[in-house]
Parts: sequence; structure tokens; C-alpha cells
Amino acid sequence: MRLIKLALISIIALFTVLSFFSVMMPSTVLVSRAVDIYAPSDSIKLYVSDLNQWVYWVKGMRSKDVTIKSAREADLGTQLLTIQTVTDTSVITIWASKKASTQVSTLQFIKVPEKNLTIVQWQFVQKLRWYPWEKFASFMNDKILGPMMEENLQQLKQLSENQKVRVETTPLTAQ
Repeated sequence: MRLIKLALISIIALFTVLSFFSVMMPSTVLVSRAVDIYAPSDSIKLYVSDLNQWVYWVKGMRSKDVTIKSAREADLGTQLLTIQTVTDTSVITIWASKKASTQVSTLQFIKVPEKNLTIVQWQFVQKLRWYPWEKFASFMNDKILGPMMEENLQQLKQLSENQKVRVETTPLTAQ
């Protein structure tokens, strides 16, 4: 009986200490990456604002588990991806996990017209609940999302800078 009592008190004390530390941690996690792309922002936005175009630059979008329902909605197997807002300077997406966790992703376009440069900044924001295990697990967000975001942004850079401009001409006929 004494051993059970000690174990129970130890578990309660450990949970209390973990809860105390988790209250001190931020409840919002932000992971951000950026890339310089030498292309007009309008041409980059064509790839970002349509989920059908994501297959060309986002790793994993060609997976058999991914179902693109429309230009603004896709089922990623464990998450639902929705393009919420498209403006001249940003594309905002919602990544809703089927486990009720939601992340807001923003792709911002910062134009530098004198250099024909667009800085594309991609960030994920996740609001955390008070649960200690959720806050401790959020330490890994940068290590998990960061490299994936960098790889995808490099693909977008390569795609945008190397895109071919098609100019269709009609032959002139003498009248």
C-alpha cells in the first residue's frame, strides 16, 4: 500500500511540475522560411494560389493519399488543406488535422521591382492548448516543418525562375 501511495503522489507531482512548465511556454508556435525568387510575383502566385499547381512544387502532393478536390481544397489523408484567402501580396491556407489541430499557413510575396525579385516568405502558425505534452511536442515543429518548407520553396524557386513564356503569334496575311 505504501508503494502505491508513493507512486500516486509521484505521478501527481510530476504532472504538476510539467503543467507548471507548460504554462510558462508560449501558446503560439511560428515556423517561417523565405526564399528569393527572380520572377514577378504574379507568375509565382499562379503556382501558389491553385492547389492543382502544388503538385509541381510541394513534395508529397503527388502521393496516392492526396485527393485534390478543387483549386482551393485538398484532402491530404490526415489533414484537410484549404486555401482561405488570396490577395496581391499573400495566400493564406488552413491545414486542419483530422485530430482537431489546425495550423494557419501564410505565403507572403514581397516585391523588389528594381531587381525583378520576389521574396516569398512561408510561415506556419499553430495555436496550442494548455496540455503539457502538446507544448513539449511543439519543440519539434521547426525541425519537422522547416526542412520540408525549405525544400518546397527551392522547388518553387526553380519552377518560377525556369518557366517558359509562351508567346503565340498569328501569321499576318495580306489583305
